[in-house]
Amino acid sequence: MAEHDTNAPPLFEIGDLLPGPPAGPAFMDLQHPDYAYMFGFLQADGHLAQGAGRKGRLTVEISVRDIAVLREFQRLTPYNTSITERVRATNFSEEHHSATWTLCDQEARARLNGLGLPYGRKSRKITPPRVEFSRRDYLRGVIDADGSVGHTGQGLPFVSLTTASAAVGAYLCRYAKAVTGAARQIGRNARDGIYNVVYTKEAAVQLAGHLYYPGCLSLARKQTAAASLASWERPADMPVRPPGRRWKAWEDGVLLAHDDAGAAAAELGRSEASCSVRLWRLKTGKVRHPEDGPPGA
Repeated sequence: MAEHDTNAPPLFEIGDLLPGPPAGPAFMDLQHPDYAYMFGFLQADGHLAQGAGRKGRLTVEISVRDIAVLREFQRLTPYNTSITERVRATNFSEEHHSATWTLCDQEARARLNGLGLPYGRKSRKITPPRVEFSRRDYLRGVIDADGSVGHTGQGLPFVSLTTASAAVGAYLCRYAKAVTGAARQIGRNARDGIYNVVYTKEAAVQLAGHLYYPGCLSLARKQTAAASLASWERPADMPVRPPGRRWKAWEDGVLLAHDDAGAAAAELGRSEASCSVRLWRLKTGKVRHPEDGPPGA
């Protein structure tokens, strides 16, 4: 048997055989729940500014009571960032205490911009990501930044989103319908051009429970508010409203032919009030005139 040469270099180190620590997700991997949430929050409440040359910065300014979420953003970001505080007068308070998270790295900004965070004014431009992403976490980030969760003045549970983005508003409607069965159609507010999407009662309870699951990254106060909705039960004397019945083209034709809400209501099996509103919308161009005839035409 050949003798072992103690001076020969080792073929490998014992440490090479031991598994290393698992690699974490890449920065802004939107399939990771925390990054999906963070991206939704940044789209809704962040500001990406372009400077001279390659300079620029991303900032998020929120109430200091929510500073914990900015510290989470700092933890998730493998680039130098800062958190500062200031007190200033606003339209709502003489002494508004806020916290601002700032990211300047060009590589990080390019990554966020490529995923769909525009430079400059963005409220109408943002859309859900066009890559694979964790959907409920993304929407929770959007709602934490631009939405509300809680109880109305009458004690009814609600979840709402206020957004200038038609794409984001429509996406919430589609997603929430899949989760709760509640259908919503968005329309801009005539005063300021903003979309207001609201869910109440059972739909709000289901949506809040789905979005704000235990251990998720979120604003602590909204997580608490979402958890408080779970105990709501519909009072025995509160009737359940049946789902809305959509108008079909042939029904619009019948309504226009009669030109009388009362007469059309009897034929269509709808309320006179419903027919009256629909007739007004048809006549004022709020909805398009029917192009189809009656069923089977």
